[in-house]
Amino acid sequence: MRSRKSLALPEQCALPWHPPGLLAGVDEAGRGPLAGPVVAAAVILDDLNPIAGLADSKVLTAARREALYDEIRAKALCCSVAEASVEEIDRINILQATMLAMRRAVQGLRLKPVRVLVDGNRIPPLDVPAEAIVKGDALVQAISAASILAKVERDRWCAQLHESYPQYGFAGHKGYGTAEHLAALRLHGACPEHRRTFAPVARVLSATIATASTVPPDLAAQETDGSGRLTASPRPPLLA
Repeated sequence: MRSRKSLALPEQCALPWHPPGLLAGVDEAGRGPLAGPVVAAAVILDDLNPIAGLADSKVLTAARREALYDEIRAKALCCSVAEASVEEIDRINILQATMLAMRRAVQGLRLKPVRVLVDGNRIPPLDVPAEAIVKGDALVQAISAASILAKVERDRWCAQLHESYPQYGFAGHKGYGTAEHLAALRLHGACPEHRRTFAPVARVLSATIATASTVPPDLAAQETDGSGRLTASPRPPLLA
């Protein structure tokens, strides 16, 4: 009986040889956070226009990432950044949403590569040969470049989200489940950009709904002032 591994599509298998032509590196940012989209980037570097200092985005300072971001944009043959939304993450799960964002990034390239190298151990469905490279963001320059683009784009998104919801501290923790973020979730509830299917957010939403269901209907839209007297201030709508 043939094994499942032997049934893998050709483009999902490691390549014993390297076809001549353009190579694209692919990486993502934002699988672990509790809020926001997952962002993926695909980059085809120009061998005649090298970029010094490419590395895994996680080991670079924010200032260095920003500088390399501009250099990659200026020197790469082409690059593409794509995302999968919070709604898509909650609907199809974070792994499938990550694969979707990666596929969109590759499809968005102006030039079509003959080979794609993806950071990690999984490959999105593509119409070109592809290979997964564990720790590829530290080993393959094109993947390093993709990791930098994805990281910078997502960090910028978090900075913009911070302006709308400063109480959560997105500019600092970038959506990850830090103690500060979890405390803000418990205090303020979830905002529209939180991933509802992620356990810490789901727990907060469940607790909020449970609390709301115990409030008498005639008091649901009222609050107390400093003296303990009821006021007519309406409660903000629950995110459920």
